[in-house]
Amino acid sequence: MASMVPYRSVFGVRPSASSLFDLFDDMSDLANSSIASKAFPIDVEDKGDGYEVKAYLTGVAKDDIDVELNEGRLSISVNVEEDEENEGKNFLQKEFSSYSATRGVYLKDASSEGLSAKYADGILTVTVPKIVEKKNVTKISID
Repeated sequence: MASMVPYRSVFGVRPSASSLFDLFDDMSDLANSSIASKAFPIDVEDKGDGYEVKAYLTGVAKDDIDVELNEGRLSISVNVEEDEENEGKNFLQKEFSSYSATRGVYLKDASSEGLSAKYADGILTVTVPKIVEKKNVTKISID
């Protein structure tokens, strides 16, 4: 019965590593580890006159999110602190812990004017307008 229990190796340690391929399986588990899972997914869409960036932040409070645009680099940072109510409790399994994560994207023609952000249902939507280039072209008539 114990052989039917799912097992995930941690840092290359497996109860019975029987082949070289098991070692590669262990390396792929690092990508699925809790360290890698703290980053949040983002989508960046070019809307023509601007960009729409969506960050999927399920379970994160609005006050734990920081968004800034600095010379075309949009950064979204999350800092989640563990509740102090959990101290002293006898957990059989505990997977949540405090963490922070930052994702960024470079938007070369992003304007710092007209930025907006909305957070609803665990999705942060940031609207970033593009810089409108003014054309200084004057037609000159030839005599």
